[in-house]
Amino acid sequence: MQKQTVRTLSLILCMLSYLLVGAAVFDALESETESERKRMLEQKRGEMKRQYRFSEEDYREIERVVLQAEPHRAGRQWKFAGSFYFAITVITTIGYGHAAPGTDAGKVFCMFYAVLGIPLTLVMFQSLGERMNTFVRFLLHRAKQCLGFRHTEVSMENMVLIGFLSCLGTLCVGAAAFSHFEGWTFFHAYYYCFITLTTIGFGDFVALQKNEDLQEKTPYVVFSFMYILVGLTVIGAFLNLVVLRFLTMNSEDERRDAQERASLKRRQNLGFLADGRDRHSHSTLFLPMEEGTSCTNLIPSPADERYSRPTLPRLPSSPSHEQSCLSSFCSYICYRLGLSNSIIPSQHEHPSCHIKSVYYNSISYKIHGDSLTRDNTGLSSPGSNLSPGHSFREFPRLRRKSV
Repeated sequence: MQKQTVRTLSLILCMLSYLLVGAAVFDALESETESERKRMLEQKRGEMKRQYRFSEEDYREIERVVLQAEPHRAGRQWKFAGSFYFAITVITTIGYGHAAPGTDAGKVFCMFYAVLGIPLTLVMFQSLGERMNTFVRFLLHRAKQCLGFRHTEVSMENMVLIGFLSCLGTLCVGAAAFSHFEGWTFFHAYYYCFITLTTIGFGDFVALQKNEDLQEKTPYVVFSFMYILVGLTVIGAFLNLVVLRFLTMNSEDERRDAQERASLKRRQNLGFLADGRDRHSHSTLFLPMEEGTSCTNLIPSPADERYSRPTLPRLPSSPSHEQSCLSSFCSYICYRLGLSNSIIPSQHEHPSCHIKSVYYNSISYKIHGDSLTRDNTGLSSPGSNLSPGHSFREFPRLRRKSV
């Protein structure tokens, strides 16, 4: 199994386990509180119905009016400032839910606006994060030089530490500012900053939603907008430094596996060629039998001669003896192929025993062997080093090699 497949399955199991653990923890922490709040609200609703003597329908109507009036406590949401705030929450995927388009045309435009704006925003924050990391690395390098460090290279651990401290500082600055302007506790303000900059955006805490802040507190509005954009850039730089590095591991493993497969294929091809060369080292000459479906080795290789039969003492040969043997061999080949009516060579025939070109099942060959003294013609095949009309004398110490 490939490494990226194992990693993907491991990540799926880790995610499922993480979800189960989170569900169990939130159930233990929030379930009892939710039941208690629901009991208290039902008790309060009963007291109000008895005190003011209105029915269940009247209570539902009052509840609906209160919920619809909630977004308007900050003033008009769809003036330019409020619309700009809403556009930020759309393209950054924060989505507080404090305001939403009420018309069908606004909903259609919101969908198209998000389709184009969200990818553009992600690319922009990633690019800004990379530039910020480069600038921070440059500052750390210069700082190490000024402080006289022996090793001035900036390591990944240095960058991760600086990124973490930058995120922590950004959250703390925002928490201090929003706790002052909104009247929240520092913990609730820190919680709001974290939910906002991680683009979770529950909407339980939303800035600029009281006392006409969107229209009357312009400096605070500008600070809120700039804080969201700058804070997302800092978070994006940290994520680009840490998380995206792990996200690219699958693609790196796939590229490495592809290179390994290509290298293995090349080694297999080289091994196949080496085996072919080993097989070619046993030089043989194969000629077809009567039906053309089988071959016989008419000129065995030296290795075959050495291992297939016992060594006999070699008699001294003369040129006339070699000429006679080769002439008999050519005559036998002509007789077997139907090119001659007699196996006995004719005295009138040329002693070289010329025959027609015969093509065999072999692909390529060489002729390795002893040189002959007579001008005898070799048998040819496609790609042969010998062809009819050439003598064995012209190719000394050659013998056929078949694949």
